[in-house]
Amino acid sequence: MINKAIVVGNLGRDPEVRSTPSGQSVAKFSVATTRKWTSKDGERQEATEWHNIVCWGRQAEIAGQYLHKGKQVYVEGRLQTDSWEDRETGKKMYRTEIVCDNFQMLGSRGDSNTGGGSAAGGGSTSGGAGNFSGPAEDDDVPF
Repeated sequence: MINKAIVVGNLGRDPEVRSTPSGQSVAKFSVATTRKWTSKDGERQEATEWHNIVCWGRQAEIAGQYLHKGKQVYVEGRLQTDSWEDRETGKKMYRTEIVCDNFQMLGSRGDSNTGGGSAAGGGSTSGGAGNFSGPAEDDDVPF
């Protein structure tokens, strides 16, 4: 069985970084992806989907330090859905998140918004350990 999600989009807000009672860092942020198409009538259409992202450990710290609203990012991870009961209505609520395994900052160096697909001056993280590779040396997209 495979549970894999890959998203390339723009951050909707700065990451919110907190610590668990045990001291582990956790960062939460949203990424927007926009799909564009032309309708049968020839009209340009656009739909934006928002994805909730969660990073843990060193990745969370790096996300909090280098990711900012509007920045383009590549995120891969697994889907996880949590459920709870609303305190006021008692209705069962659901939230699906992408638990980040790896992210790569995109856009041109020094660009705080979007860019042409080159690695940003922050490098990438990978695996559960969240290793930070330092500044990227080439301008190729890693996928």
